[in-house]
Amino acid sequence: MKNVYLDNNATTQVAPEVLDAMMPFLRDMWGNPSSIHTFGGQVARYIDKARAEVASLFGADASEIVFTSCGSESDNAAIRGAVEAFGTRPRIVTTRVEHPAVLSTCRHLRDAGYDVVELGVDSAGELDLDDLRKAIEGVPVLVSIMWANNETGVIFPIEEIADIVKSVGGVLHVDAVQAVGKLPIDLRAVPVDLLSLSGHKLHAPKGIGALYIRKGTKVRPFLLGGHQEGGRRAGTENVPYIVGLGRACTLAAEWMPHETSKLAALRDKLEAGILATCEDATVNGSTANRLPNTSNVSLEFVEGEAILLHLNDLGIAASSGSACTSGSLEPSHVIRAMGVPFTAAHGSTRFSLSRYSTEQEIDYVLKHMPRIVKKLRELSPFGRK
Repeated sequence: MKNVYLDNNATTQVAPEVLDAMMPFLRDMWGNPSSIHTFGGQVARYIDKARAEVASLFGADASEIVFTSCGSESDNAAIRGAVEAFGTRPRIVTTRVEHPAVLSTCRHLRDAGYDVVELGVDSAGELDLDDLRKAIEGVPVLVSIMWANNETGVIFPIEEIADIVKSVGGVLHVDAVQAVGKLPIDLRAVPVDLLSLSGHKLHAPKGIGALYIRKGTKVRPFLLGGHQEGGRRAGTENVPYIVGLGRACTLAAEWMPHETSKLAALRDKLEAGILATCEDATVNGSTANRLPNTSNVSLEFVEGEAILLHLNDLGIAASSGSACTSGSLEPSHVIRAMGVPFTAAHGSTRFSLSRYSTEQEIDYVLKHMPRIVKKLRELSPFGRK
């Protein structure tokens, strides 16, 4: 049986080059970087190097990078840390299609008495920026909006959003977990205050992330204890994984210019094949403003979970939405926010590619998808015969 992994928005394969960079810090240089002796202290310079590599990927200064354990921690730290530093209770503005790490944090704060506004999206998964302008007018405001959606791949116009938020003196946090390493980002040109990323979305291991904090942005420390990370996140540094993230960011900068068009071509071939061979199939989300690696397809009158199980039997890994919520039988909150009809929302399937994806893998999926959909519709009392 062939193994075809098309769930890279959930997690990616650790790049061999990343693993090679990490191994010396698991095997030989395992000292505590805070120690004053050479055995530990020699490790600290590799953390500095990795911090510079991460910063370089999106035009930041190394001093603006704080290492975390994952994207969810970065999101929590950014939102809650910024809110606590305001000095007054700001309005919090986000969207209905954010990752659960952002939505759950904002709703937790709403339950604690904060004024929280969730902006809707249209049928293409895009925002109306006039809604944003109205939501932030006349009040202290923290805005948290993702750069690219993890389920549909829809890209939000962060450059324009940043200008709007800055025009009223607001603070802007961007969940860029799905964008970093896939889209060119230059924070020297885009006035984002806080930006979250996660290593395992760009071929580093799980368990490492980072939070960009622009110089001058007030954020309360989010893990108290020692002096690590400039006093902003205490705890002994996870040196092997930090080194791995740095290497992954360097690789992303090298590969991004070459792989973007390749991934978009493979994604388009996959979509065109499904639309041509599977009746009542539609692509969810804007086809103009999307990540090159992401396709979300709805197949009416079919359960998405059943599609995934049949694909899995053939060695094909895909998903029905965010990996953080895919255990639920409810349709994706992103798909529901876009107003996708119920008969199609339950049949939404996400395919997400990586630099290791091949045309042969796409051909393998297209060979089997029509038969899977036909079989499931024949079994369904609501399906097309």
